[in-house]
Amino acid sequence: MSYVAPLREMRFVLQELADLRQLQRLPVFEEASDDTVDAVLKECARLASEVIAPLNATGDRQPSTWADGQVTTPPGFRAAFRSFVEGGWQGLPHPVRFGGQALPKLVATPCHEMLQSANLSFALCPLLTDGTIEALMTAGSERQQLLYVSRLIDGSWTGTMNLTEPQAGSDLAQVRTRAVPQADGSYRVFGQKIFITYGEHDLSETSSTWFWRAGPTPPKGSRALAVHRAQIRDRSRRQPRRAQRRVLRLDRAQAGDQGQPDRRPDLWPGLRSGRRGAVAEIVGEPNRGLEYMFIMNECRPLPGGDPGRRGGRAGLPAGRAIRPRTDAKPRGSGFGRAGGDR
Repeated sequence: MSYVAPLREMRFVLQELADLRQLQRLPVFEEASDDTVDAVLKECARLASEVIAPLNATGDRQPSTWADGQVTTPPGFRAAFRSFVEGGWQGLPHPVRFGGQALPKLVATPCHEMLQSANLSFALCPLLTDGTIEALMTAGSERQQLLYVSRLIDGSWTGTMNLTEPQAGSDLAQVRTRAVPQADGSYRVFGQKIFITYGEHDLSETSSTWFWRAGPTPPKGSRALAVHRAQIRDRSRRQPRRAQRRVLRLDRAQAGDQGQPDRRPDLWPGLRSGRRGAVAEIVGEPNRGLEYMFIMNECRPLPGGDPGRRGGRAGLPAGRAIRPRTDAKPRGSGFGRAGGDR
């Protein structure tokens, strides 16, 4: 199914409902002129329709695979991801000093919608990376921001969220993953996570994985959670292969989203096993992991609107197809006994 972005409706929402011009008056957004915004929307629509959307069916027919501990995304995903990051789309709402374009999130939002309408399986990777950047910009140290954000924006690295465990879904007080402090200030993380979208893939050199865990002597309940970052692999080998983990299997996604890899990572569970654990560093403060999760949770509401986007994608071409059909009677021509048809 082809995808044509509803640009006219998006412009109406930006200008008439969301009052983009009010933001354009702010000095920080003085570059976001009407011409710039229109050019951004048009180019994103072209990318979504010509590059991203054709891969939607490919992802279902040839989904991500796992072999010998390596995950391979569907054909065409890697080239599309390079087009995405080289076009600067990952950095659309993020600071210029890290390679972003610093446009309002109001402008970035319809671009997110286009990508997700065109191909949700593909769009989930940039979406999770956006959430990682937001968490770093809010809770990360200056060193962490300088080290990671620019690499996330240019596509060298991607980000993902590791929260759910076999026994802990909505009840985060049941999380068993543990992080053990080391003498050098780092941590060793032990445990197992499930349903980790884009936790392993071949789109970038490195995947930056965020673990929610409890400490060795945590308070009770979800207050025990803290967030750690671990580099799970480095295909370029320009940096040491830091984290020790293995992918146990891919958790097959629902129909229509087969292209995205949901992995089940094992972080060398159990201190008694003699395993070294995944090397990680803490982001922000201990026992504030739930708070930081809601910062990164910006990546959740957008997929929540996926039924509407899929319905819109199906409805727009259907509307274009039936518009020329004029087989109904003109209004006022009568019907049945009161009109001309008997």
